[in-house]
Amino acid sequence: MRLSKSYWLTNVRLENGFTYQENETINGTATQIYNVKVENGKIASIILKNEPITDGIPQHDVNGLLMIPSFKEMHIHIDKTYYGGPWKACIPAYNGVRTRIEEEQILLPQLLPTAKERAEKMLDLLLSYGSTHVRTHCNVDPVIGLKNLEATIEALEGYKDKLSYEIVAFPQHGLLRSNSVGLIKEAMRNGANFVGGVDPATIDENIERSLETIMDIAVESNAGIDVHLHDPDHLGLFTMQRLAALTEEAGWQGRVTVSHASGLADLSVVEATSIAERFAELGISITSTVPIFRTIPIPLLHEKGVKVELGNDSLTDHWSPFGIGDNLEKVGRLAERFRMIEEKSLANSLQFITGGKTPLNNKGEKVWPQIGDEANIVLVEASCSAEAVARRAKRAAVIFRGNIVSGSISTLETTNI
Repeated sequence: MRLSKSYWLTNVRLENGFTYQENETINGTATQIYNVKVENGKIASIILKNEPITDGIPQHDVNGLLMIPSFKEMHIHIDKTYYGGPWKACIPAYNGVRTRIEEEQILLPQLLPTAKERAEKMLDLLLSYGSTHVRTHCNVDPVIGLKNLEATIEALEGYKDKLSYEIVAFPQHGLLRSNSVGLIKEAMRNGANFVGGVDPATIDENIERSLETIMDIAVESNAGIDVHLHDPDHLGLFTMQRLAALTEEAGWQGRVTVSHASGLADLSVVEATSIAERFAELGISITSTVPIFRTIPIPLLHEKGVKVELGNDSLTDHWSPFGIGDNLEKVGRLAERFRMIEEKSLANSLQFITGGKTPLNNKGEKVWPQIGDEANIVLVEASCSAEAVARRAKRAAVIFRGNIVSGSISTLETTNI
């Protein structure tokens, strides 16, 4: 639904920010009803409900829905999914990741003819749950070449008015193992934004050469890095330490992401704290799917200054039959897993899926929304963001740069409240 360039959302519920003392028990978040003006895709004005509107532009009554920032889906694979097609469960992975890689030799060419269509259906699903930014990993390997990348770009371009996106050139079969260096370089010249990688130890079997090659391609392409690291305990830790060192040497601070970082789940608090502090120093971020097993210590990472964001990874594909594409479900799982049960913690957890944006002013941080912010909004059926997380609130409408991209709002227009 394309709205006018200027309009008011009336009767909007917004949180006023938290006022609390440390160790104080908070029950209930202060909210008030506001009118919010959107102009040219940005938030132009925020006034209390009882203040008159006299400019005569269209008004859309949202009847007290809560307004929160739209979500960022930071780790997904829209290029290889069964979503939109017939149900399939997974076969047992007797040889771990290698089993899945062997499957792809046959599966990827079979899925290619419908890759764009299935990607589009997944994007519709993500939008319906409130995600207006997507970082997708896209297979680039000798089996499929750049064909999955081409289908992914075509799908995403069709949604450029509904969401923003980033593409990771992902050598699923191993950057070195499958001799994909040339293909990744070609992908970076043809629409990919991030250089990917996977398990330099167990897949590429050469930590140093694999990480150095990833960094070399990133520097050559002036691009970011997002590497899958599943390797356990001290093997994973060593890999992360080497990645940190290469990040510093290359001056690539703030441009590197570790997806999964599974080894962190196996470390002592002292070890996890040390690598967290190193990552924070270098601006290395982590993306997690909040797995039920081997959950990494997200609160510790956040406390030490590491940017942690969430993603769904797979939706009903040959890797996993699970996943619904809902980042509010992901952050709700995070809150459950780490016992974020009081008002403040529940509300603050929302920032893990909004790129750090929060409607709560806990310790002097900038509160969302501010005048001039992009109008990337989710309107939910909840009294406050804590309830939205805990109850996985129903999304009534999703707005991207001022336009409704999923759901609907009232079209009642008046001249004043």
